[in-house]
Amino acid sequence: MDSYESVILVKPEVFVFNIPPRASNRSYRAADWNLAEPSWTGRMRLVSQADQCAIKLEDKNTGELFAKCPIENYPGVAIEAVSDSSRYFVLRIQDDNGRAAFIGIGFGDRSDSFDLNVALQDHFKWLKKEKQISEEPSGPALDLGFKEGETIKINMKISKKDGNEGSSRTKQRPTGGTTGFLPPPPGGTRLPAPPGSSPAGSPAHAVKTPTGGNDWGDFASAQANSSLTNQPSPSNSNWVQF
Repeated sequence: MDSYESVILVKPEVFVFNIPPRASNRSYRAADWNLAEPSWTGRMRLVSQADQCAIKLEDKNTGELFAKCPIENYPGVAIEAVSDSSRYFVLRIQDDNGRAAFIGIGFGDRSDSFDLNVALQDHFKWLKKEKQISEEPSGPALDLGFKEGETIKINMKISKKDGNEGSSRTKQRPTGGTTGFLPPPPGGTRLPAPPGSSPAGSPAHAVKTPTGGNDWGDFASAQANSSLTNQPSPSNSNWVQF
């Protein structure tokens, strides 16, 4: 599966120069080029795809590819800075058949060349780090499962206060909708008869005097005296006793 091409850097204007072959091992010098008359002007894109990186010189309007410079590492032979200026570089371009040639490129602003230098360094540092991570041996996976016979214990702290409050609330709650008073006995409530009253079926004159001193004593004595006064004398035989 082909990976996507990502754009690392874009510069809208770059100048291309034809450079003379290098006669010795000394570095390239931009002063040896015809800087006043560049051979081509276009835009530059620095792109990456998987672990490959390349500089593409394209037409500003149509985007047609003018030259391509594959870069395997930086610094390296694919792109080399000149010795007398920070705005110019030498590129080794290649076509689809593998043929290579060297051209010079330059920027009108010094910050553009600085951005290209930093972007190349960051990209290859990232590739190196990714390679180191992939080559590191992975450690054994952690086994977080329970072994045979292992158990887990959970301590749940419940305060004594909370338990007492719950039980007291249960005790205070009335059951059955009552108010806490006992119900009356079956058959209604019967109050005791007052002292001195005669039970049903006994003679009216038989009054029982309560024992001990109470408020009913005077009333019982008066009733007894009244009944004795109203009785007829035994000498009068015309009275019939009932």
